This record gives sequence, structure tokens and C-alpha cells, in this order.
Amino acid sequence: MLSTLFHIPTRLTVGGLSLPLFGWGLLLAVWALAAVVVVGRSAVRHGWREAARTRGVPLAIVGALVAFILPALDDGAGVPVRGYGLMLLVAAAAGTWLSIVRGRAAGFDADTILALATEVFLWGLVGARLFYVIEYRAQFLPPGRSLVAALPEILNIAAGGLVVFGSLPTAALAAWRFAARRGLPLLSLADCVAPGLLLGLAIGRIGCFLNGCCYGGPCDLPWAVRFPPHSPPWLDQAAQGLLPADAAGWSLPVHPAQLYAALDAGLLAALAVAFTPLARRPGEVFALVLTLHPVSRLLLEAIRVDEPPALGTPLSISQLVSVVLLALAAALWWWLSRQPVARVDSLDTFGGGLAAGGEPSSPVKPSSPDRSPVA
Repeated sequence: MLSTLFHIPTRLTVGGLSLPLFGWGLLLAVWALAAVVVVGRSAVRHGWREAARTRGVPLAIVGALVAFILPALDDGAGVPVRGYGLMLLVAAAAGTWLSIVRGRAAGFDADTILALATEVFLWGLVGARLFYVIEYRAQFLPPGRSLVAALPEILNIAAGGLVVFGSLPTAALAAWRFAARRGLPLLSLADCVAPGLLLGLAIGRIGCFLNGCCYGGPCDLPWAVRFPPHSPPWLDQAAQGLLPADAAGWSLPVHPAQLYAALDAGLLAALAVAFTPLARRPGEVFALVLTLHPVSRLLLEAIRVDEPPALGTPLSISQLVSVVLLALAAALWWWLSRQPVARVDSLDTFGGGLAAGGEPSSPVKPSSPDRSPVA
């Protein structure tokens, strides 16, 4: 566990002058310059209205983060860089990279995938955080505490606290709106980004390990891990009387459930990539992911002990959501089975361009009639 990696000083000395880095400081000036470049580049390709629509909201969120949120995180030693938050950014970058590589093979340019990834990532964060805050609302809004007072803690995503399944409704809605707005085939986009989502999840789970959340139950296996005092597993074990309340030692050995989940997501990402040349219809890669991830989550939740049973069932909230997702996956497979076969050979393993028959494949443009249109 390494919750805080280091601290960033809030002021920077330039030429003998001490200038603020966050708030209305140097970082905001860099953001403003970058915003002009990004919006201008997008406007050249897609027009000012589309550039403002797709880039404006994400850039505004980043600007608000720099101007208002980061200064509020200063703990006296500077702004802490959390292991969880850093891995979240690495996860987003890695997932976007894989999606861009696959998108090129399918005829989607990098700007399109980058714009989609930005919208899906940000709206996914909103859903995942909202789900977590609602599930653990007593932690954020105890009696006598106002929403305004709790807002800095609620917005401090870098310190941990996201529910992956909570991101699905908002991320899916963002993807659907993006595809409809640009007239792109939704199922082909979903196939393109599905392995990238799993790759991002794999890296994000390493962040969970650094943060100490999403932990497993006690075990005596050779690879069991201990967490330091006042970490989530330690606090949980102390509350159950497994440790003395004033214990100075580390937690009991527990399953590294976060690393199990990281390995699982990485393997599923590789499987989805390998399955791509075998898919016979647009949407089948996404359907495979929608099938296998809930199954693995049901099994992994049996090892985790951080979520109690929900809604009067022996299952956690994540397991209940997994059951719902499996039902949706079954419905999607049924619907896909009724669609005409249209193999998408251009989305090969890493966009190398070899079709199933060994000939170089031609990228299929987003408007190609053999792709399922957006309803």
C-alpha cells in the first residue's frame, strides 16, 4: 500500500519570484494555452460548434479542478499525489491508446476516439463517484454535516472511492450520445473501445492496491499481503475485533483481491483482442466483454470482504449488478444472433491490417453500410 506517493509544492520560484502553481497560478495559464490549442485543432477538423461541444465541458472541468479543487487539497506539505489517482490517469491513457490503435484499423481517426474517450471517461467518473457516495453516504454526510461542507471530500476522487459498475449508465449514455451526434455506428465503436476499457480497469485495480481499498478476506496463502495501521483492511479487522483497537501492527494477511482483479481484467482484455478477428458481427466483442466481466466479478466478490450483502440478499451490490449485466448480455447475444453476418476483419489483434484470409484489410469507414447504424 502506498496511498500518497509524494507532494507537489503549491508555489514555484521563477527568477527569484515565488508564484502560485495552483489556483489562479502557473498551471491555470498552461491549461488556458493548451485549451486554445486543443479547441482550435478540433475546430479545424470538425467546426467550432462541435469543438466547443466535445472539448468545452472536459476542458472546463479540468480548469475548475486546477483553479478550485487542487488548492483545497493542500494539506500543509503541498498537494498530495495519490497512488490511486495517478494509476487512474495511467489507466485512462493506456485504455485510450489501445482504443486509438484499434480504431485506426476500423476506420475511426484518432481525434474521434480521443474525443469519445474523454467524454466516456469523465462521465464514467461522475457515475462511479456518485454510486460510491450514495452507497457510503454516511461517510460523507453524517448527521449535522451539510452538502457544501462535504463537497471537497466528495470531489477528492484521487484519494479513492469509485464503483466501477456505477460508471456504466453514465458512460454508456455518453457513448450513445457521442455516436448519435456524429452519425457513427455505435456497435462498432463499442467493439473498438471494449478491450481498452478492460486494460484501463486492470491498471486502475493496481491503484486500488496502492490505496488499500477493494481488499480481500484473511488468508494464509504464500502471496497473502498485510496492510499498514489505519488502512481500510486494518480498520475493518479492528472493528470486527480481529485486532486490538490500539494495535500498532499491520493487518492480518489478506487476499490481494485488487491484484487478482487486475490480472483478471488484463487477461479479459487480451482475450477480447484475440477474439476480434473471429467476431462475425459488429457488437460481438463488446458482448463478450459484457458476458465475461460480470462472471469474473461474481467470483472475485466472493473473495472481497469490503462490501456487505445488499437488498436482503446474500450478494453484494456489485454481484447484484453483475447478475443484471449478465441478463443484458444474454439479450444482446440474442439480438446479435438475429442480425446478418458481417465479419469485421479490419479490427485485427493490434490493427496490423491482416484480414482472416491473410490479405491486407481495408479500414471500414464509420458510415459503411455493413456496420449497424445507430437507432
